[in-house]
Amino acid sequence: MHPPKKDETELAEPGEFGELVKFTITGWAGGLAFGFVLDALGFQRSPWGQWLVRTLSGEGESLLEGLYAIRQRMARATGSLAEAYGWGKLLGIAVPWVIDLASRLAGVDVYGVSGFYIPFFYAMSDQIGGNLSGLVFLRRQSPSWSTALGRYFTHPVMVAGLILIVLVPVGLLAARLAGWSPTTQTKTALETIVANLCWVPPLLGWLGERRRPGTDLD
Repeated sequence: MHPPKKDETELAEPGEFGELVKFTITGWAGGLAFGFVLDALGFQRSPWGQWLVRTLSGEGESLLEGLYAIRQRMARATGSLAEAYGWGKLLGIAVPWVIDLASRLAGVDVYGVSGFYIPFFYAMSDQIGGNLSGLVFLRRQSPSWSTALGRYFTHPVMVAGLILIVLVPVGLLAARLAGWSPTTQTKTALETIVANLCWVPPLLGWLGERRRPGTDLD
């Protein structure tokens, strides 16, 4: 008698999403460290400094998640939802760079209310990519789009990501309207870190893994 076939649309291998949570913390630490150093050197409003700090604070984990996805792909032939999630986040990294540059060239006040969307894309464009990639993965594992969407909207990682994509820009806009402005690199890092709630979906995935029977993550 053959063992039951593994459902590849589940949270995949034990510990995968737990690894992604660790990547997020590493990115935060890097962004804060570079922000502090750049401020100390007098580059509080350097555009290149903001690009570096925001990339590390908002997307540093995506670089590591992309490496994780590559490692997982090389380790086995079959994919997993966590792996697809990592690939999607990696592919979304360059989007905020283009938006940031285009906004500055267009004369947008990146420190004022009108520039609230810039940290959003640094913090969440990889999340958007992760959600889209996750949906594509579920579609490939499902007989129809209706089945894939049903799994998507009942999967805690996908649903949490979708909610964050909607709520984060609202919070950023409210903060800018209240007078917040990233006038230093440290503030830039903090703003991006607060907006970078991409750790929430992986955390839910990790908790789901711990609840799976026979899973030992210790």
